[in-house]
Amino acid sequence: MAEKKGTYYITTPIYYPSSNLHIGHTYCTVMADAMARFKRLCGYDVRFLTGTDEHGQKIQTIAEEKGVTPQEYVDGVVEGIKDLWSTMEISYDDFIRTTEDRHVKRVQAIFNKMYEKGDIYKGEYEGLYCTPCESFWTESQLVDGCCPDCGRPVQKAKEEAYFFKLSKYEDKLIDLLENTNFLEPESRRNEMLGFIRQGLDDLCISRSTFDWGIPVPIDEKHVIYVWLDALTNYITALGYPDDPELFEKYWPVDVHLVGKEIVRFHSIIWPAMLMSLDLPLPKQVLGHGWLLLEGGKMSKSKGNVVDPVTLIDRYGIDALKYFLLREYTFGQDGIFTNEVMLKRMNYDLANDLGNLLSRTVSMIEKYNGGIVPDASTEDDIDRDLKAIAVGAAAKVEAQMDKFAFNMALEEIWVVIRRANKYIDEKCPWILAKDEAKKPELDTCLHNLSEVLRIVSILIYPFMHTTSDKIRKQMGLWYADVAWEDAVEFEMMYQEKVKKGEPIFPRLDIEKELAELEELQNASKDPEEVNIPLELKPEIEYDDFDKIDFRVGLIEKAEKHPKADKLLVFQIKMGTERRQVISGVAEDFTPEEMVGKKVIIVANLKPRKLRGLESRGMIMFAENGERCEIVTTIAEDGSVVD
Repeated sequence: MAEKKGTYYITTPIYYPSSNLHIGHTYCTVMADAMARFKRLCGYDVRFLTGTDEHGQKIQTIAEEKGVTPQEYVDGVVEGIKDLWSTMEISYDDFIRTTEDRHVKRVQAIFNKMYEKGDIYKGEYEGLYCTPCESFWTESQLVDGCCPDCGRPVQKAKEEAYFFKLSKYEDKLIDLLENTNFLEPESRRNEMLGFIRQGLDDLCISRSTFDWGIPVPIDEKHVIYVWLDALTNYITALGYPDDPELFEKYWPVDVHLVGKEIVRFHSIIWPAMLMSLDLPLPKQVLGHGWLLLEGGKMSKSKGNVVDPVTLIDRYGIDALKYFLLREYTFGQDGIFTNEVMLKRMNYDLANDLGNLLSRTVSMIEKYNGGIVPDASTEDDIDRDLKAIAVGAAAKVEAQMDKFAFNMALEEIWVVIRRANKYIDEKCPWILAKDEAKKPELDTCLHNLSEVLRIVSILIYPFMHTTSDKIRKQMGLWYADVAWEDAVEFEMMYQEKVKKGEPIFPRLDIEKELAELEELQNASKDPEEVNIPLELKPEIEYDDFDKIDFRVGLIEKAEKHPKADKLLVFQIKMGTERRQVISGVAEDFTPEEMVGKKVIIVANLKPRKLRGLESRGMIMFAENGERCEIVTTIAEDGSVVD
């Protein structure tokens, strides 16, 4: 049993249940879970919190569209989120929902404390509001006229509201970010300092134009706006302020793990609120990067998301966890592709780890009756293997302290690759042919067993199910996993091994890629499948600006006398009549075109088509099957603006 080392409190963001979560959310939660498991294994008393942020205008709007109450809507989505975390064996200690009574009453108490301190006042807000992000912005903060966080359009909003005196804490926030490692990585810290130095406005913390939220305790016409409601979950889940036992034990939090898009709220608004409450600040906020698909950020609203359940069902929980933690560098964005994932699974999991276990167990069964032999010889190759194996734990710890999950796993794979090389150096199949070499063979098999025992400990925080499978095959089913055992080499004593199914079967990558594409497309509505069109070369805006579009009325239409595919139109545009020829005879009859208003490229250079002059071009568009007219009249006969 590991020596107790104190407490460790880690949180994920509370996720917004507007729809099911995608693999980007999974990435953050898997990181938090790996760290929580690692700290527990090292002897810490861990508190791991996750949950859902369930209030706000967006939720109310979605619920109304679906004909249910907001509570009914979020209950269904949250059930799916909890099922996902259960499937992924996420080891959270508490799941906070902002609709729970324990949270609601504590948020109201926190509002009262800040109001009584004079940090909350009533006023009127007029500004630019992004509904999906639940955020107000000034004109100068917009990017190309849109929300700087999500890139969507904003709307003007004006309403009575309560405000938090965020500007009061501007100097303290600058000092916090400049003189501590409160926010990492450094790029995020510099970004936030730049934001603060532009000047902080007081923060709108209530809304009165919708009612899906926690009522303001002193004015029930208002509901508490999302960030005061959402951010305080980290302390309301610990019982603050009315039941402080857990709060006094675990606060301040060791790490808030958040995506870079919400770093601003966690590193500026949240510490300012805690300053207002005279509470200790978080030890650290860590902003991780995004998982991107080729073409941009995963987004539920865009429909370009990857469903983790599909991958888990096909490859197992641990394979997905390993890929997410091994492939990406913390703090940086990463590109997700199925091909990269499958190659990582094949090379690292099937070839390296799976092969090492399979070869070792098979040789012990074949050459020593399934019993792990004792070691009685040693040479430089043996000593090198041992040194690398017992030295790995300290290197893993050092990388985990930096949240460098990919490098921590790399340190473990240094051991695994060295053990595979050790087999090739020792050639136990050759040693087995010479009875005089039996002591050397036994040492080889013993050392491989010890390495696998150590590896089963080192990988436990990342892939605990795989760790259990290794230990079962190695006859270690009876022994608890203890981190301190990873620095000891001689702990195997004639265990009985038993070969099982391959822990990571080798994949046919081409076949898997094709089947994954089918599965992912089948899970979408046909309208949501996003396959890029094959287009002509791009043009510049200046080129497009040269085109003169006019509306024309088709007065006469007939077939071209010398070309079956061409129709000849007589079109009136204002005071002018002209002839235009189009190759659409296979899609339209002359009779159905007469009387239609169409859009004409009026300044196209005239040209002759099979002897007749055409002055302009009627606008048609391909729909994948036939041409459609680009017209100013809708199908119902109304005029299109």
